[in-house]
Amino acid sequence: MLFSIAPLNNTHQRNTFNCHSEALTRYFQQQVNQDIKRKITACFVALNNEGVIAGYYTLAASSMLLNDLPLDVRQKLPRYPSVPAVRMGRLAVDTHFIGLGLGGALVADALQRTLKSDIAAYAMVVDAKDETAVAFYQHHGFIRLIDSPLTLFLPLSTAQKMIDNTSRR
Repeated sequence: MLFSIAPLNNTHQRNTFNCHSEALTRYFQQQVNQDIKRKITACFVALNNEGVIAGYYTLAASSMLLNDLPLDVRQKLPRYPSVPAVRMGRLAVDTHFIGLGLGGALVADALQRTLKSDIAAYAMVVDAKDETAVAFYQHHGFIRLIDSPLTLFLPLSTAQKMIDNTSRR
């Protein structure tokens, strides 16, 4: 099954979207438009051939405290108190589309959008809701923060290498 990914707009039908998380479903159905209007987040949706929303993710500007990063990473960065990042605040797949690899495709799309941006960022940051989500993100190369085990990051230079390696195949 092929999906297209596009910015959420008013023509997309959000009311039928349902994922395993009540909070993620409710946010998408009731709050995401307000956050977009306030420039708090950007939301992107995966659509099937019939235009049904199969999944979504949100992106927002963020930062990471330098001291929260692992020492080996910290030593390679300028000594600013924080480094710029992009936060993937939410990621969800509708229950009808689970098991198709859509979650990984949404992460890849988010990384590609971030890499194409002219705004500098060191990493993508995510806040996992539980250990299952942590495992999902780790599978995609994200690294846990030691003092915040549900917060993970992926240096964008690593993401670029992963994308380059995939496109060479």
